[in-house]
Amino acid sequence: MEFKIKTGDLTRHKTPCLVLGVFEKRKLTPAGEALDKASGGRLTELLKKGDLDGETGRTLMLYDLPGVAAERVLLVGCGKRKEATRTNYRQALAASIDLLQRTHAGEALSTLAEAAPEGLSPYLAVRDAVTTAAERVYRYSQTKDDKQAPKTPLRTLTLWVARKQDLDAAEQARLHGAAIGEGVTLARELGNLPGNLCTPSYLADQARELAARFDQLQVEVLEEAQMEELGMGALLSVSRGSRQPAKLIVLRYQGGPAGLRPVVLVGKGLTFDAGGISIKPAAEMDEMKYDMCGGAGVLGAVQAACELELPIHLIGVVPASENLPDGAANKPGDIVKSLSGQTIEILNTDAEGRLILCDALTYCERFDPALVIDLATLTGACVVALGKHPSGLFTPDDRLAQELQAAGDAAWDRVWRLPLWEDYQTQLDSNFADMANVGGREGGAVTAACFLWRYTKKYPWAHLDIAGTAWLNGKEKGGTGRPVALLVQLLLERSGALAAVA
Repeated sequence: MEFKIKTGDLTRHKTPCLVLGVFEKRKLTPAGEALDKASGGRLTELLKKGDLDGETGRTLMLYDLPGVAAERVLLVGCGKRKEATRTNYRQALAASIDLLQRTHAGEALSTLAEAAPEGLSPYLAVRDAVTTAAERVYRYSQTKDDKQAPKTPLRTLTLWVARKQDLDAAEQARLHGAAIGEGVTLARELGNLPGNLCTPSYLADQARELAARFDQLQVEVLEEAQMEELGMGALLSVSRGSRQPAKLIVLRYQGGPAGLRPVVLVGKGLTFDAGGISIKPAAEMDEMKYDMCGGAGVLGAVQAACELELPIHLIGVVPASENLPDGAANKPGDIVKSLSGQTIEILNTDAEGRLILCDALTYCERFDPALVIDLATLTGACVVALGKHPSGLFTPDDRLAQELQAAGDAAWDRVWRLPLWEDYQTQLDSNFADMANVGGREGGAVTAACFLWRYTKKYPWAHLDIAGTAWLNGKEKGGTGRPVALLVQLLLERSGALAAVA
């Protein structure tokens, strides 16, 4: 999808559809007021008929508005002007895109950034419009005949900016938003693919395809024999129950000056998780194809960094495997030795994500990282605690926690910090190994993070539990692409790319 920025007299812009915001009690935005005046009060006259009052997300399509060059004018409800929120704003944006997808317009000029809530910068107002549009036009069709696909999909969206002094910020927002949108789309598409197609080898091939597109990106894929030689006993213990060989995918983006320490993103890449010998219930087990969404998020964030040519060093690490029951699979009570040299008693084979992650996190020590963030669909306990809205954030570093929370708020890909206290570590005690891989029913998301914490003592680290945010179920079942937007926001801030629009 293509995005453009324009300013100037709206009445003269020729477009298949012009999108205007309407607040409750039929209050037009300044752009709407200008068009109302140009049309001789026609907008006010039509609104008085009562078909649209301005409730958030309600829409009304108008044709042949006098005095206006646009073929159509789409009115979109934005809620109460004095109580406008970012949530309402994004709902209005989504409603406009959904309706445009059902028309034959194909292109549109949107003025909805003007209806953004007070306090939201022009940069974020435009970027929200871009990322929301990219999200709403995405459709999965790789393994199905998409009979409900729009006959004339929205291919170009132009964002209108009222003030010329905001054009530079809007252009940056367009570039950043488009890259975020493409990264999110990649992560969603990988997550939505079935496990028989999206295997560890397939993820490795996707990484290689990214490297073929971008000169500054190199990819290395470690095979099981190499991991065996290194001593990755925890990771390899998970893949033994599968016919699909495990892969350790390492992506290196070199965009910064020599000597700059890299940011490292580690993503759990369980391409299907049946639970192993501790097999999961059959109901909704199909959703365990999404257990690789952490790895997909790493690929999406790396792609966005490459698209934007950010002046940073970024490394993505994706330990990829399946977790299936087999005669060679892990058994409850087995003890494995991790790359760190620590031994782990496997009390539950369905707690496998932390087994592949711990070896990947130890592997990251060789990069002398400035920061390591792992992202994983790790625990159902996090979903119980936080629901589907924020991702769970764990870190012993208060400053890093604040940085990630601020990035999540800016990207509207929010996180909520949960405790990471030494008090929980005793729940991982084992009579037969250095630690157990589970800590019981209490505080399951916390003890999982505490397990990972033991492997990250040599660098700044944060853990994002995205089990509740990486995909939706029910009628809207599908990958969300989270937390790509959060990660790209963090990379933009750390690279200084937002300095000009702050």
